[in-house]
Amino acid sequence: MHVRLIRVLGLLAVIVMGLLSVAGPAVAGSVTSDGAESDEAAETCKTANEGYNICVVLVDQAATTEDFPDGAPIEGVTIVVTNPDGEVAEAVTDATGLAAVAVEVGGPHSVELDPDTLPEGSELSNPDQLRLDDVAMFGFSKTVQFPIGLEERTGTSLFVQFSQLVFTGLKFGLLIALAALGLSLIFGTTGLTNFAHGELVSFGGLLTLTFNVGWGVPLLLAIPLAFVAMLLIGFGQEFAFWRPLRKRGTGNIALMIVSIGLAILLRYAFQYVYGSENQQYDQYVTQTPVDIGPLSLFPKELVIMLICVLVLVGVSLALARTRIGKATRAVADNPALASASGINVNTVIALVWIVGTGLAGLSGALLGLDQGIEFQTGQKILLVIFAAVCLGGLGTIWGAMAGAVMVGLFTELSTLVIPSELKNVGALFLLIVILIIKPQGVFGRRERIG
Repeated sequence: MHVRLIRVLGLLAVIVMGLLSVAGPAVAGSVTSDGAESDEAAETCKTANEGYNICVVLVDQAATTEDFPDGAPIEGVTIVVTNPDGEVAEAVTDATGLAAVAVEVGGPHSVELDPDTLPEGSELSNPDQLRLDDVAMFGFSKTVQFPIGLEERTGTSLFVQFSQLVFTGLKFGLLIALAALGLSLIFGTTGLTNFAHGELVSFGGLLTLTFNVGWGVPLLLAIPLAFVAMLLIGFGQEFAFWRPLRKRGTGNIALMIVSIGLAILLRYAFQYVYGSENQQYDQYVTQTPVDIGPLSLFPKELVIMLICVLVLVGVSLALARTRIGKATRAVADNPALASASGINVNTVIALVWIVGTGLAGLSGALLGLDQGIEFQTGQKILLVIFAAVCLGGLGTIWGAMAGAVMVGLFTELSTLVIPSELKNVGALFLLIVILIIKPQGVFGRRERIG
């Protein structure tokens, strides 16, 4: 059964690499980012001047040619950068549309475009966006952007907003489902409510960042590498940390408190190593949106959702049809009876830690691709992950996935009536309501007491 599990994990890694390869190259986008907008721009920005640079790439996306299908670069535009001390430096975009200004680490800096130097016929998509503030520098060069030639969306109908939020909610729900599935597996087999699970999500994204940005590994390979590394971390933490505690007879409440301490330790270790800012990968940061009916979406979003669906389906089939999957469900139902039936409970728990940690890491890696990664990414979504698991039913595999999708949809759709800053509060309110009505969760089973 171990060989079959290894084959399944290997197949998932191959699927991740293959799907990422169809996401398409990163192109000039329409938002400011903490990383480079394309591979070429990233490399040029790093080497334009000694030290660190703030770079601006200007592309007129309304002026497409055979040589520049995604927009023609704009030459001769003046860019002004002001540092925190009020010192001003200027640069002019070259034939590739790139202007690079050498800056010191720290911030915030402000980046301003001189509209008088824009060539005739090139107009900012947002005429009021001439200045970008709060651009901080922490150990690497950055590329920012002033969108030019994109049609400004003046308003959208309720149907378009609803459709877009449904899509966003499904995407977020699927990303949460990966992490929730791992958490539910661990709780189901060990009874441990692991508050360090959010840090495992962050760890997966930060490892991907290290491989991709720090070591120069292409993102197509960096995400599978991070996934494999998280599988090894799951193996290590089970054998070096959690199993010795269980052998000493440590209760689940004490183990939960240990997990809280471990979460705090890991979180601030991540902050010490990676800093506090949100960081982006070197590829696929922004892409030209594709309009599909009422939806405006990026190709990488479709790829992220497809990866999540395939992984979730693969794990579900493995749990339902393989020997190790059936053994896992048996241990989750009754560990003592499973052990009496000849199942090696410790082996099953070890495999659950490995797979659960790997799924959490993959969730973090894909979250980083979607919205960037920082040291507290996992902490920010940990309560949402718990909400998904509890809503679906603690310890139930399919309940965790269904609960994650429900939470994702409700979180995004709630922004139609409440401020977006409060959307996670809406998800937790939904959790409270459901648990009052059905304490075992939507798909959970009633337990007999006494």
